[in-house]
Amino acid sequence: MKRIFAQCVKEIAQFRRDRLTLALAFLLPFITLIIFGFAIRLESKDIPLIVQDFNRTNLSNSYIERLYATNQFVPKQWSGGNPARDAIDKGIAKAAVIIPPEFSRDIQAGRSTNVQVLIDATDVNNARVIKNSIQRVTTFFMQEHGLIPATNSITARMRLWFNPGRLESLYIVPGTYGVVLWIFPSLLSAIAMVREKEKGTILQVYASSISATELLLGKGLAYLLIAIAEALIVMILGSIIFHVGIVGNPITLLLGTLLFLTDSVLFGLLLGVRSSNQNAAVQGVSLLGFITSLLLSGFIYPLNNIPFPLSLLPNVIPTRYYINITRDAFVRGTGFTGVWFDLIMLAALGLVFFNVSRRVLSRMQLPS
Repeated sequence: MKRIFAQCVKEIAQFRRDRLTLALAFLLPFITLIIFGFAIRLESKDIPLIVQDFNRTNLSNSYIERLYATNQFVPKQWSGGNPARDAIDKGIAKAAVIIPPEFSRDIQAGRSTNVQVLIDATDVNNARVIKNSIQRVTTFFMQEHGLIPATNSITARMRLWFNPGRLESLYIVPGTYGVVLWIFPSLLSAIAMVREKEKGTILQVYASSISATELLLGKGLAYLLIAIAEALIVMILGSIIFHVGIVGNPITLLLGTLLFLTDSVLFGLLLGVRSSNQNAAVQGVSLLGFITSLLLSGFIYPLNNIPFPLSLLPNVIPTRYYINITRDAFVRGTGFTGVWFDLIMLAALGLVFFNVSRRVLSRMQLPS
């Protein structure tokens, strides 16, 4: 134990002397939290819409006003031979509605009329949102003017559970905690381990009596303490800035965070053991850590949308399980019954990272 604590104290002393590493540990996670928390928005708003009205009556004006009353669209103007199509082709508008000349006459005569809608489907999700919104507005407009029955045989009374205010921060910020706390602790520990190789001090360790287990535990303990400080800072600032508070059992969050930070540090040590220089370590964290935690953890995209066999990869990504824990603690609040499996998987993955690192490091050491 004395060797482990001595190694831990040495690592923390080296960490405090390096200002660049201090900035990497505490400043960059905060910047990442701010960028992700404010920049990522999954609900489309302020969609530019151009309306070409060939009818120009009170009825067509009422329909246009109803479109913009949703506060989802913003009006755009464009002049030319074909304003609607040209505006979409040039990226001025994301959708165009063309009202025919006989619009009001057909409606008053009880005949069906066609309103042409052009949608930029470059972004498929955005196109789906625009299509559904215009369909809802059209249905409401028809009911308002008695063109279809106002009552239905079946009425769905919907209630939004867990997040009735539809605050995207409740979904994005807890997920951001997982991405931030996976990238930076693993990056710090990977750089610390590979720095020993670059400076040549790892040779002294190989020839010394300290075992691979003691070396990994000493370095891991030091950067686990640093990671805990990062987690406290990030979560406190996230709660203050985005008003995201704990609604469930805090014990699951504390236990899950401790396991996840341990996994992150051990993953970084594993990359540091296998890398020959800091550039390789940073690239390893970026490729195997950042990209997978961002795209294959359920942070933004649902995991069930990932095709086979790539869908097997999220099963070994710790961020996936930690995001379930944070979203449960900050949004759902179900406690152990909802996240027990995630806690077990974090513990299992941590043991795997530690054992692989220990075996690789043991083979490098000189036999005593």
